[in-house]
Amino acid sequence: MKRFYLIGFLVLMGFDTLAQISFKYAGAQALPLEFSTGWLLRVFGQPWIYGAFVGYVGAFFAWMTLLKHAPIGPAFAASHLEIVSVLLLSVWLFDERIGMPQVIGGLFIVAGIVCLALSETEDDAPGGNPGAGSASANAAALAGDNAAHGRPHS
Repeated sequence: MKRFYLIGFLVLMGFDTLAQISFKYAGAQALPLEFSTGWLLRVFGQPWIYGAFVGYVGAFFAWMTLLKHAPIGPAFAASHLEIVSVLLLSVWLFDERIGMPQVIGGLFIVAGIVCLALSETEDDAPGGNPGAGSASANAAALAGDNAAHGRPHS
């Protein structure tokens, strides 16, 4: 299952990163921004906007697949890893500069995801602290109890 999560979140990060980078390129090629038919033709006449659509559709399906199996707390945090990947790629692709605040922020993002993932594995052990996984399990159990007693899900 850990392999599934690793591959799944890498795929999700890849699609999200593709979408963000594609939007940057599409936006730069569609300037100046104006509400007109000519602007829409400029936007949809170049390939980067389609890369953004592919990225968003791919990310949607990757996210839905992950949500079937992963606990919501760590999964939601890990779904934002594209912030770090886009930051790093922007240096290479767009000659953007990153400073110490961005580096520290990226490290905090990664550290937070690691902490959530580690707390989730502790929740699986007997006597673990209640966390996001326990909340998800409790919600699922409540939904199952309601269904067993003929009550609708709330």
